[in-house]
Amino acid sequence: MITLYSKATSNGRKASIMLEETGLAYRVRAMALERREQKEPWFLALNPNGRIPVIVDEDGPRGAPFTVFESAAILTYLAEKAGKFLPPEGRARAEVMTWLTFASTHLTFTGMQVHWQVRLREQGKPHELLAVWQEENARVYGVFEQALADGRPFLAGAAYSIADIAAWPWIHRWRMQEIDFESFPRTKAWYERVGTRDAVRRGLNVPPRDDGL
Repeated sequence: MITLYSKATSNGRKASIMLEETGLAYRVRAMALERREQKEPWFLALNPNGRIPVIVDEDGPRGAPFTVFESAAILTYLAEKAGKFLPPEGRARAEVMTWLTFASTHLTFTGMQVHWQVRLREQGKPHELLAVWQEENARVYGVFEQALADGRPFLAGAAYSIADIAAWPWIHRWRMQEIDFESFPRTKAWYERVGTRDAVRRGLNVPPRDDGL
């Protein structure tokens, strides 16, 4: 059994979607981020960085409990455990890892900065960097648009992979980011294609949230 420590945020959803996709048995420990529960000593013992998501696999390597944090590491670990969504070797694996890394760094970081600046604006606080980060975020969307220009259905090629799972939850927040999605038609089509997957729809609401974000 795997325990997922998470909340239905963009990063948290990467892990919950992956768990739904793999069919691995898991339970959820919903984290109260608004109370900074992720900074409490018991959680820092799991992840010294104090961020979600975290998984604890009771049946880890050699049958011993194993803890994994950082969403890209979680996706890779679960892919290898389940034997799904990550080619075992060669060019195909390198392609997936390339886009997993891009989604986990550029897309995640720029999206996070936009979200914080939007929240500051909503609170009536200074948000002078919003336009800067929105411009960079649009550039990142443009990279995805270029990658999909060869007609590939998924980021790393013909097969759905952990690269798509890493990117989708952040692009799911395109409205909050105030992205002109019509300017990125291939990325929009990819987003809609991935979003029709049953496991993606289930994982989107783990743990449940009722604000529609």
